[in-house]
Amino acid sequence: MTLSQLIRLIPKVLTHVGEDVVIKGICADSRRVEPGDLFVAIPGVHVDGHQFIGRAVSAGAAAVVGERPPEVVVREAGREFAYVQVADARKAWAWCAALWEGLPSRDLTLIGVTGTDGKTTTVSLIRAVLHAAGIAAGMISTVRALIPSGEGRGGGWEAADTGLHTTTPDPSVIQHHLAQMVENGATHAVLEVTSHGLAQHRVAGCAFDVAVVTNITHEHLDYHGSLQAYREAKASLFDGLSQSFRKPGVPKLAVLNRDDDSYRYLRDYEVDGQITYSVTGSADVTARHLRLEREGSQFELCTPAGSVTVETGLVGAYNVANILAAASVGIGLGISPESIGEGVASVTGVPGRMEPINEGQAFLALVDFAHTPNALREALQAAREMAGEQRVIVVFGSAGLRDREKRRLMGRVAGQLADVVILTAEDPRTESLEAIMRESARAAEAEGKRGGVDLFLVRDRGEAILRGCDMARPGEVVIACGKGHEQSMCFGETEYPWDDRTAMRMALQGRTLNTLPTSGLERKG
Repeated sequence: MTLSQLIRLIPKVLTHVGEDVVIKGICADSRRVEPGDLFVAIPGVHVDGHQFIGRAVSAGAAAVVGERPPEVVVREAGREFAYVQVADARKAWAWCAALWEGLPSRDLTLIGVTGTDGKTTTVSLIRAVLHAAGIAAGMISTVRALIPSGEGRGGGWEAADTGLHTTTPDPSVIQHHLAQMVENGATHAVLEVTSHGLAQHRVAGCAFDVAVVTNITHEHLDYHGSLQAYREAKASLFDGLSQSFRKPGVPKLAVLNRDDDSYRYLRDYEVDGQITYSVTGSADVTARHLRLEREGSQFELCTPAGSVTVETGLVGAYNVANILAAASVGIGLGISPESIGEGVASVTGVPGRMEPINEGQAFLALVDFAHTPNALREALQAAREMAGEQRVIVVFGSAGLRDREKRRLMGRVAGQLADVVILTAEDPRTESLEAIMRESARAAEAEGKRGGVDLFLVRDRGEAILRGCDMARPGEVVIACGKGHEQSMCFGETEYPWDDRTAMRMALQGRTLNTLPTSGLERKG
């Protein structure tokens, strides 16, 4: 593919200088450039890719895309080369990646799921509903990508890891997986879309047909700067529906949560159809006769196409909301309530989402990804329902170099809903772990928790989980929140291997997972 062919859909190409060279690959990391590649210089938060244009050209890059004027980059690189100046290099990268893979989303009914909490579970539920209806569908979430390897219900799938601390994957990864799905006969795909992924244009070039929101609450204000900016990033998924590529016979649909404040400002976006869901009130898709139990939930799913009894191993009212969101997608795509119920029942769990860990102990041990105030509240409310009159012991922390306000809010939620609060490390990065824990501890103390009685600060996360298990009595619930499926934890600037599920399993055996630094790396500040 030539350079001119590759850049033809990039919005706002400002300048194109040099020859129309043949491109052999696309790369945004100068360390991985191979001869013939197009190097995209991304102005990052901490590092500016324009600084590495000279290195990329020396490594054999055939052309470069960037935001700076050509005379500046040529002077800094010390040589001439084919160069394309664009208004937004991130958006250009996404469009180039999409074109390189043949614009695969145009051959799929593409469903995007955004929101603060519940995205991964909802993506898994939607894919299961599609599969139950005999539709070959793939998915890309923050946990994994599933690529169908055969058509319809009889086909299997290939799983691919999507990274350690990733949100929405980079454009090249997204487009490659979508192209694999098309090649393997998929007709639908479900994509988890984060606010970072939207704000950084990682899904530019993706022609979405259905946009789904779970909820929009306090999160990522360190990056977006304000709740309004965060909301606008999420809303861009819905705003883009009317502007994206139209596929014959495929309507543009919005699936909205009537129980969430986001409905107020998402309902006015122009779409072909809108489907609403609600756990507690009136909507197109609702739940009646709801029974929430320790082992799962049961309710009557009510839709415009009829009703069906749904039984699921997923626990908590928030998972009922996730199920209703998935059911709304099914209804919008013409899937029967019976197939929706079958698909929901097939999802027995999602990695790191209220995942039970069982080593024969007399109490319930759970690992959950809850790392926002709202998600922690929902996880602890579900844990309270499971515990009945028994205690709930929560182990959690807050990340360094991220939204500081969450530390206080999560400490307050834990103080209100848990009987015992154990504060510990959760990616402190270069911040003081002690200072992070104290912010949450003060909020928990304001809710009546007392240090050394029902509030503990334990630096080592493995020791903290072991402490929670050691103090648990029969029938109680121990829940470790914040890491879920993730496979690493960041101390200083280093990612160390970590898995909460392994740590919980070892704690239940009376042992501690020791893969993290024990001192010295995060005592600054």
